[in-house]
Amino acid sequence: MTEKVIHDPLHGSISVSGIFLELLSRHEMQRLHGVKQLGMANTVFPGANHTRLEHSLGTYHLAGRMGNVLKLGDNDMMHVRTAALLHDICHLPFSHNISELYEHRTGKDHMELARSLINGTIPTYAERDEDILGGTDTIAETLAKEGISSDIVCDLISEPRSSVKGLDAFTSDGAKQSFFSSNDHLHQMIHGPVDADQMDYLMRDAHYTGVAHGSIDIERLFTQMRVHNNTIVLERGGIAAAEGLMVSRALMYTSVYFNKTVRIAEMMLSKATELSDVDMRTMHLMDDTDLRNELIRYGGRPSGIMRRLIHRKLYKKAFSAYSIDLDEDQMKKLVGYSDYAEKKGLEDEIAESAGIDYSEVIVDIPSRSSLLSNAKIGKTDVSIFYDNRVRPITRISPVSKALQSRDMFDWAIMISSPEEHRDAVKKAASSILDL
Repeated sequence: MTEKVIHDPLHGSISVSGIFLELLSRHEMQRLHGVKQLGMANTVFPGANHTRLEHSLGTYHLAGRMGNVLKLGDNDMMHVRTAALLHDICHLPFSHNISELYEHRTGKDHMELARSLINGTIPTYAERDEDILGGTDTIAETLAKEGISSDIVCDLISEPRSSVKGLDAFTSDGAKQSFFSSNDHLHQMIHGPVDADQMDYLMRDAHYTGVAHGSIDIERLFTQMRVHNNTIVLERGGIAAAEGLMVSRALMYTSVYFNKTVRIAEMMLSKATELSDVDMRTMHLMDDTDLRNELIRYGGRPSGIMRRLIHRKLYKKAFSAYSIDLDEDQMKKLVGYSDYAEKKGLEDEIAESAGIDYSEVIVDIPSRSSLLSNAKIGKTDVSIFYDNRVRPITRISPVSKALQSRDMFDWAIMISSPEEHRDAVKKAASSILDL
């Protein structure tokens, strides 16, 4: 069996062989070489140029280590490692930056798209590559030859319909609720309170951004991890390591993922894509360079915004309001603008009032569910096996409980525009929103 050893800056030497080496070499995976893990974050963190392929490989590696700790059987291990390797296979160019626009226009997210790509029900390569890739088996066909079910893999990749990450994962007496099949623990290895995906991206993103908040004691987490009633739990000795993971996640969200300048750059890219005629049906075949070149080639406003991003001539914050300063009625008012269409209507109204072009106003508002439920960064509720029963870590750890009161966003709305229009946009937004 052919084996390759890949040297990773986080995990050291990663061995890849057999079906996993075949999958890694496929064109669908190789596209991820050109999709940055953190999208436009390199406008603020110059080192953040790592890719979805690196993260996928890291997640595969950690899932394998976790599987060994949990003593998975060979069949379960093959399916989990495959899901870990393929979990981001349909991430769009610049990662999450244009996901909201894509979902609004197509009704699909990248995980639903992944199922279609794996099963070959949508194109897996651009027409230009027919001479190179024509006649290639689908991923599902490739997996079937190794006895791996593409349906099981896709189910593991898909987000749970009621995530065990949520605060409602436990009943009132502390017992774990079940939202999945009898193989909940397999799903939790990809989408769970302590999963391979989360551990890798927190560590990897901290490494490449240079932000010293992503340190996670994965060795301790692995030594304290086991399966109880189809749920991944940590022994009591893993509480401190779990607290560390939750702190890391909270700090990375506020300092990197929801950094205001990063958000403005991301929203500019989304606005440029919205104003172009880029075919959303083929977006999953593009990488960052493809989309950038398409927007520049389009000309007009999309080209102008994309070129501003390239030269880091970013829009500036013109107006903002913070959750802590808003009363219940004001928050409800903002909820009315949180859906995509309403948000775009607000941009148009502000632009008209300010006397500028629609392309020069960007409104950033958390999702309706985030505003209504006051969604928190620390929502991950780790299961702790404590005194012969499973309890949520928030009932044991004051640190974890405190993290659950930490807002995911520190603003309820942020409006940006080119610097020369900031005053006009601020005046228009203040009048329209009356906050």
